[in-house]
Amino acid sequence: MAIFAAVQTPEKVKDTVREIVRKPYPKYKVIVLNDDFNTFEHVSSCLMKYIPQMTEQTAWELTNQVHFEGLAIVWVGNLEQAELYHAQLKQAGLTMAPLETE
Repeated sequence: MAIFAAVQTPEKVKDTVREIVRKPYPKYKVIVLNDDFNTFEHVSSCLMKYIPQMTEQTAWELTNQVHFEGLAIVWVGNLEQAELYHAQLKQAGLTMAPLETE
């Protein structure tokens, strides 16, 4: 019984090996928009309540940014968490932009 093995030259191996390119998952931005009915206190307290590790100082800075610039990116990260924070802030009455990728 004879066993035959196909031997490939290095050039052939290069042709058959595909380069694996790793791409990071996209990051999503949670954006709060300015409106005429939410108070500074409400926006700030919602940010502290729903965005992890949000400090009072950062919440106030973002609230001022929302008011004076029309919007603020309040969190950036993976899709599932972005959807959660977006939904919670919207449920609390904040005016939200659609999720955007970075």
